[in-house]
Amino acid sequence: MAETINMPKLGFDMAEGTLVRWVKQVGENINKGDVLAEIETDKATVEVESPAGGVVLQLIVNQGDVVPVNAPIAVVGVAGEKVDAPLVESGKQKADVKSDEKPAPQSQGKTDSAPQALSTPQPPVSSLQSPEIKASPLAKKIARDNNINLAQLQGTGPGGRVVRKDVESALSGGQMSKVSSLQSPISSLPIVISHEDEVVQLTKLRQAIARRMTESKTSVPHFYVSHEYKMDAVMAMRKQINEYLPDNEKLSVNDFIVKAVALALREFPNLNATFAGDKVVRHGAVNVGVAVAVTGGLLTVVTKNTDQLPLRQISGDVKQKVARARDGKVKPDDIEGSTFSISNLGMYDVENFIAIVNPPEAAILAVGSAREVPVVDNGEIKAGWRMKATVSVDHRVSDGAEAAQFMQSLAKYLETPALMLV
Repeated sequence: MAETINMPKLGFDMAEGTLVRWVKQVGENINKGDVLAEIETDKATVEVESPAGGVVLQLIVNQGDVVPVNAPIAVVGVAGEKVDAPLVESGKQKADVKSDEKPAPQSQGKTDSAPQALSTPQPPVSSLQSPEIKASPLAKKIARDNNINLAQLQGTGPGGRVVRKDVESALSGGQMSKVSSLQSPISSLPIVISHEDEVVQLTKLRQAIARRMTESKTSVPHFYVSHEYKMDAVMAMRKQINEYLPDNEKLSVNDFIVKAVALALREFPNLNATFAGDKVVRHGAVNVGVAVAVTGGLLTVVTKNTDQLPLRQISGDVKQKVARARDGKVKPDDIEGSTFSISNLGMYDVENFIAIVNPPEAAILAVGSAREVPVVDNGEIKAGWRMKATVSVDHRVSDGAEAAQFMQSLAKYLETPALMLV
């Protein structure tokens, strides 16, 4: 029996998605779990997997169409099976003239998606966004954001397709169209020779971040609790464990933090919750999200049932999902369903910071660097590993005392990491 596949809902605030590309065509065989299409949301370009196996009987929407969530996009069934076309409320093309699919008219002074700057000449749109150039959606977005001419790049993807790493190689190689620099023989500092204002159109991801963070800071009453953790035991255990693991499976400090947070949340379900008007929904599952820096913003990848997983499995799961996020190939399950988030800037040598709650979650943990610093121990000054972290909490859900107790519980696991192994 034929099964209709709908536009998935990725995140509580997603209303629609753009169908970027059909991976399978009518008449092709498809297995359950195979990638059917790529869609673009406010967050990322996502691969949509087929929930059913069989033959693609019908593609209901066109590439470039903006489709409401839960609206039908395709039908999969048995070869030769007759199906009636489901009704689609919206088959409209992107009003902003989607550059991934077709060039913008040259005769117009501006388009909805990329207003022309009054003071800064813009590069010809057609030369950057020719529909005949084979490129991944993420590669096109990065090229568009940085004014890189895709026609000048050699693609290394399948069939010569330009992929993300090709554009990033062009950027790192200095092939940027608007700013050039010279190296000073005296100071070895770059001399910027262009001082023109630059108008950068926000990507859909950046727009979503701006909207959601503004809503969070204006509608969620935040409060913050900070704590400094002794990390000597974690650093020692990590070193010992990693001696037995291959390079691609070695544990990071963040893996220990994710596991410790998950276990502490079991003791404080009020922080693993959502505010819902006249009630608080305490989630049965502990799904820890980890913020990941991607081109033009950040995504949160989610490890499900984190409290029940061993450290090595958490590490592998996070690594795989981070890689997909940065390659623009996230799956719907990678980025939805988090109940608590961690934002870790430790790799950037950040001592401490605060993060904004990611609705509908009730709290987020901001983590700084684990540093070897002078500490006082039993009246003696010695070297020790310390890490600062701050939890941001929705005051409608919890209060300072509970947040402080949560941070103490987190210290219990980080300072006695053997508890994470039993």
